[in-house]
Amino acid sequence: MSTPLQILEKYWGHSQFRPLQADIIDAVIAQKDVLALLPTGGGKSICFQVPALLQEGMCLVISPLIALMQDQVNNLNEKGIEAAVIHSGMSFIAVKETLQACTSGAYKFLYLSPERIESNVFKEYLPALDISLIAVDEAHCIAQWGYDFRPPYLRIAALRNELPGVPVIALTASATKEVEADIIEKLSFKTYTIFRQSYVRPALSYSYFEVESKINKALEIINNVKGGGIVYCNTRKQTKDIAELLQLQKISADYYHAGLNAEERQLKQKKWMLGETRIMVCTSAFGMGIDKDDVRTVIHYDLPDCLENYYQEAGRAGRDGKKAYAVLLATTADISKTRTLHETRFPAIAMIKDIYQSIANYLQLPVGIGEGGYYDFNLLAFCNNFKLDLTIVTQTLKLLEQEGHIQFSENIFLPTQVCFTASKESLENFEEAYPAFEPLIKALLRSYQGIFDNRISVFEKRIAGICKLDIQTVQKQLQQLAAMGIIEYLPQKETPQIHFLVNRAPAAFLHIDKERYLKRKEAFTNRINTLILFATNPGVCRSVFIGNYFGDPGKAACGICDYCLSHHKKDKLTENRFTSIEQRLYSIISKTPTPIDQMIASLGKEDEAAIWEVLYYLASENKLIMNEDGTIQLV
Repeated sequence: MSTPLQILEKYWGHSQFRPLQADIIDAVIAQKDVLALLPTGGGKSICFQVPALLQEGMCLVISPLIALMQDQVNNLNEKGIEAAVIHSGMSFIAVKETLQACTSGAYKFLYLSPERIESNVFKEYLPALDISLIAVDEAHCIAQWGYDFRPPYLRIAALRNELPGVPVIALTASATKEVEADIIEKLSFKTYTIFRQSYVRPALSYSYFEVESKINKALEIINNVKGGGIVYCNTRKQTKDIAELLQLQKISADYYHAGLNAEERQLKQKKWMLGETRIMVCTSAFGMGIDKDDVRTVIHYDLPDCLENYYQEAGRAGRDGKKAYAVLLATTADISKTRTLHETRFPAIAMIKDIYQSIANYLQLPVGIGEGGYYDFNLLAFCNNFKLDLTIVTQTLKLLEQEGHIQFSENIFLPTQVCFTASKESLENFEEAYPAFEPLIKALLRSYQGIFDNRISVFEKRIAGICKLDIQTVQKQLQQLAAMGIIEYLPQKETPQIHFLVNRAPAAFLHIDKERYLKRKEAFTNRINTLILFATNPGVCRSVFIGNYFGDPGKAACGICDYCLSHHKKDKLTENRFTSIEQRLYSIISKTPTPIDQMIASLGKEDEAAIWEVLYYLASENKLIMNEDGTIQLV
């Protein structure tokens, strides 16, 4: 039987695990429930993929991020590992075909979005699925008072009742002690182990600037810090405007947000990953699944809405262990606006009901219908038509999601669907009369079983390859076949969609749990106040502040954030003292990772700030590496 390391080498080509990965994998193999808190880019997926490959049966992976699920499935397939995905954008037939294949052991991994767990078709096939492990990604979404609560996650516990004895591994990049406890309770953990990687990023310098001109400060930072970077903004318009301003200054920059189509997003991301684009100006939509280790700076052009989001986004800088910078920018007006953000994020319940009624009017959806339906929803057009504030509407959609009424997806992908409506006899006559369509018709019939009886998801690119036609010709012929009554043709959609989870209710009787709503508002207000305190007056080293917030206290001051530099300035090291510290460091550090705290303690009387100064110099000279887990090693 293979070992975890052999599986890692075989499929991922790595000769050793990252910190904590091996311990987590051992716990999963021992059939324990596991909560793994690893930073963004910490290799969370390895922690369930490796043990799943060592065991019989299939691993069920639950994730709310459709794009990330598809990326992981593609990556596994490229490695020769059988994996499939089920999400809310798929047709009923496509879901059923995938589940049928799972019953025969065709896939080692099945990724699905949490709302699919309660679907009738999944429940129908569940008893026939040989599931050996359940992986819950973005597990913080189960915490009702957390920063990204998603109601479908609460139904995962019911799945455990159907699969007694199957262990669960829950993974997230950031969680407070309260969120940790919520995850453990809601996922019905019994015999479990928690693994926490330190929240300290020893080579990442945090800083905050309250300025009059944010663009001037951003330009100063980008010009002074060489290498790639990310600029996070709160609105789509800002991403484009700021990218254009950077381009005017001869800086290679591009913009990214969820409103772009999939092809544009993939192209922009690819150019940035390859270094062809230096700076990506983006909304929070950028970054999920991104693993670029040489990002030197992350600038937050606007204040985020919680420390969890800030920590994850800032943590995309300096994953190679070399010096990097996380910079938070704000104006006085930004701070004042953020202090009242809870009022727009949690509009009055009467306003929520009014907006719900407006959505129904916009979609022309009568009371009592709509359950399970997907409806095109142009958010900007809706706001303009009904003269509503975009931010308030966006937050209302999220609140309606949390109350279980709808789901709103900004960039859901629904593939082309085709169903033959002509009889077989009529189709034969049509082919004789219009032979130019015969290759396309034959390709559809041979490639998609059941296309005569049901709508089937088809892919124009695949059909074009079979027919030796370009995609535009295939799409035109499909339109023509539909116009002539031969097929029903629903072109692919990549527009925002509202999915009604229940039938549309009369707005006056729309159910909203007021007590729960007010508790969420209070929790949000507390997170905002914490973020403002972190930015404007942390009172301690910024790394220490973050560690304390996430229940990871007792860490030494980083020595490189703006707070440390302004409160603990030291005289410049003499050459002799520098050399002395350098030599002592080399006597302690080896090519095996050594905890930085342990190393500093072993140096005894040396001043800690002086040690950090030497460490950062050696790291910048590529003589040693500072790892994300708070360890250090020689190159």
